[in-house]
Amino acid sequence: MARSSASRPCARNRIMAAASELFYKEGVHSVGIDRIIAESGVAKMSLYNHFKSKDALIAAWLDEQHHSWRECFQNAIARHAAASGESPLLAIFDVLQEGIEKPNFRGCAFINSAVELVDAEHPGYQITLAHEQAVADYILNLVKEANLPNPEALAQQLLILIQGATVVAMMHGCPNAASQAKAAATTLIKAAAQG
Repeated sequence: MARSSASRPCARNRIMAAASELFYKEGVHSVGIDRIIAESGVAKMSLYNHFKSKDALIAAWLDEQHHSWRECFQNAIARHAAASGESPLLAIFDVLQEGIEKPNFRGCAFINSAVELVDAEHPGYQITLAHEQAVADYILNLVKEANLPNPEALAQQLLILIQGATVVAMMHGCPNAASQAKAAATTLIKAAAQG
C-alpha cells in the first residue's frame, strides 16, 4: 500500500536527504544533479524550484550540516565530560573517536568539501569557513572557561589536533587517531596549566 502524501517527506526534504548521503559518501563534485534527482525521486523542475543550481544545493547542504553538527557536537561533549569527569577540552576527542568508529565515516564533510570546492567565492566554501570559525570559537571558549593561559594559542593547537586526527583517520584508516590526538592534547593542556 502506497504511503499517503501527508506521510511522505516534502520534495525539498527528499532532495536534501539524498544530497546529504551522496555528497558525504562520494564528494560534492562526483555526484551530479541527475543522480540526486534519481535518489530523491523528485522531478528535475522540482529540484530547481528549491535550489537554483547545484552550487546552491551544496551550500544548503553544508549550512544544514553546520547547524545540526554544531548542536550534536556540543551536546555530545557535554555528555562525555559529565560522564567521565574530564575537561570538555579532552571530551572533544572522545566524541571524535565515536565519529571515527561509525561504519560510514568519511572524514569531515567541511574539510572534504573545502578541498573539493577550492574557489573561495563559492557559497559552499564560505560556509565551510564559517563552520571552521565556529568550531575554533567554541574551542577558544572552552579554553577560556578552563582559565588556561595563552588561550588563543592553545585553542589553535587543539584545533590542529582535532582536524589532523580527522584527516589521518579518514585517509589512513587509523582507528586510534583520536586517542593519539587526545594524548597530545593532554600534554599540551598540562603544560599550559603549569605555565
